[in-house]
Amino acid sequence: MECGEGRIPAVTPAGPPVPEELPRIPSRHRPLGLLAELTYRCPLHCPYCSNPTQYPRTSEELSTEEWGRVLQEAAGLGVLHALFSGGEPLVRGDLEILVQSARTAGLYTNLITSAVGLTPDRLLRLKEAGLDSVQISLQSSRADSGDAIAGARVHEKKLEAARWVGSSGLPLTINVVLHRGNLPLLEEIIALAETLGAERLELAHTQYYGWAFRNQRRLLPTREQVEEAGRIADAAKIRLRGKMEILYVVPDYFGIRPKPCMNGWGRRYLTVNSVGRVLPCPTAGGIPGMRFDSVRSKSLGWIWENSEAFGRFRGSEWMPEPCRSCPEREIDFGGCRCQAALLAGDASQTDPACEFSPHRQKLMTILQQADPGESADDVPSYQFRANPGRDP
Repeated sequence: MECGEGRIPAVTPAGPPVPEELPRIPSRHRPLGLLAELTYRCPLHCPYCSNPTQYPRTSEELSTEEWGRVLQEAAGLGVLHALFSGGEPLVRGDLEILVQSARTAGLYTNLITSAVGLTPDRLLRLKEAGLDSVQISLQSSRADSGDAIAGARVHEKKLEAARWVGSSGLPLTINVVLHRGNLPLLEEIIALAETLGAERLELAHTQYYGWAFRNQRRLLPTREQVEEAGRIADAAKIRLRGKMEILYVVPDYFGIRPKPCMNGWGRRYLTVNSVGRVLPCPTAGGIPGMRFDSVRSKSLGWIWENSEAFGRFRGSEWMPEPCRSCPEREIDFGGCRCQAALLAGDASQTDPACEFSPHRQKLMTILQQADPGESADDVPSYQFRANPGRDP
């Protein structure tokens, strides 16, 4: 398979070898999806980014060979789906090699991208390497507001890239993070996704981790905005049924019960970050006091089955009251551990998104800041996402 002027080389495993006998993973804890955060470098500066606010050095990123071994081990564990993300995965010059490695391992591959840096030639090389689908993020339906939130003039480039994906025959998903600033444009956003020929549109309200937590007050919508957005999304789902799938993710802060974050801690998904640390969810690295093992010292299978971090909140034995006696404890799994750490100050507490959480009032106080009469201009300016630095 050609890659530019040369061939994509075979990936040689590096570091700890793939175990001859893979661990026996109970079916209730079998990982199905791997989020490969290849890098934290990104050309955008979105203030709702869930990436950590403190980055490791770019020189510490996993090598091509190390990622190749991770993908092989993931497939051996039963993972079906590899999602290449970041930061911006396109800044990795070896992305085509990694896609081919995933395909060789039998994994379905999805590129989660800002599309900045994508060209028709590179898209073709990625498709030839085995890429199965592409998800492109949009900040808005309009260039002025989209570029303002991205911190760069990229809106028109994104639209052009989305058209390339449509022409390539690869399935296209459009993802839009919703917040106070772009919710008034929701109908336009849905119409834009239609014109781009997207097969799927993800309308995901901001989840307040990483940079988004720093910008919480400016990003938080009003309850009226959230309710109106739900009505618009429901109507679009009916109108576009069979043409474009619409996934509307309600914000945790405005519910009465928590969502089953990642379908339960250490049950279905895992994340490997840019320097090889293995996490039950992309933002778990921000939980104080937790240690996450690295694929540079342990196999992926060992980490999934035996590491202290993955076992810490798996199942329901760890739960405090009222979760422990709740009939929904095996449905929502106590909610989000990262959210509990941020809002309650302790990851082992009941998620304040639950109406029965003893820390519920902390969340309600935050919601009161989203006063319907308060304009975005009355709250602090955005803290835009920074990029990791390089070693001196």
